[in-house]
Amino acid sequence: MLLDHNGEERWSARNLQVLMGYDRWERFAEVVERAIETINAAGLDGLDHIRGAAKVMESGRWGHRQVKDYRLTRFGAYHVALAGDGRKPEVATAKSYFAVKTREAELASTVPAVPDSPEAHLALAQNYLAAATELVATKKELAIAAPKAGKWDQFCNSDGLIDMNVAAHAVADLTGGLGRTKFMELLRSDDVHFLQKQNQRLPYQEHERASRAHVKLVEAPNGKWVEQTFFTPRGLDWLVDRLGGNYLPLPLPAA
Repeated sequence: MLLDHNGEERWSARNLQVLMGYDRWERFAEVVERAIETINAAGLDGLDHIRGAAKVMESGRWGHRQVKDYRLTRFGAYHVALAGDGRKPEVATAKSYFAVKTREAELASTVPAVPDSPEAHLALAQNYLAAATELVATKKELAIAAPKAGKWDQFCNSDGLIDMNVAAHAVADLTGGLGRTKFMELLRSDDVHFLQKQNQRLPYQEHERASRAHVKLVEAPNGKWVEQTFFTPRGLDWLVDRLGGNYLPLPLPAA
């Protein structure tokens, strides 16, 4: 969090990207754009709260480089948190933080610094009660929205994603025990239509938009970085439904 020339809070989207658990700037920039659209749709000007900016980062030949960033007001940062991926615990934490901070700011602007009358004391108590009630409601909403333990949890990595090798094992009984190569051929078939035929490592965009797949840069054995597709739990549910309906995976074999 930064302060502008008026002493008001401003947030760097690049910093918020890390706090909200996004690995790739391109993904997070889409979240920021959705937040701008939401603010505009409410009849406000998104540029009043989310403005393009530049940030100097340490990297490259000369030790630093300039990259695109956004400067956000607290209101803008709150809307970015609301537009984030609700499955990420970091996003849930950010939503709670900005909800509380926004409420604190509202109280600070409506309550006298030093109550000097019974009426002021009553107004202060009522405002604190409202804030506490709202915070309790927010926590309940976050608890409801939090990812629940599911049947694919044992197959997920630390990012909540499922590697293709692991996915092949997870649905082995349903596919007849296909290995990775045959499994990926199945995903490119006309019956499944999950991985692109022209770019065989990547899913069709419809699956990314539906949060069935996630593409990440991973380091290959030769040291090069390549794009690799991972299933989400929602994606494996979709695949199981496409292949034959209800299915419960067998436990992973003991290490």
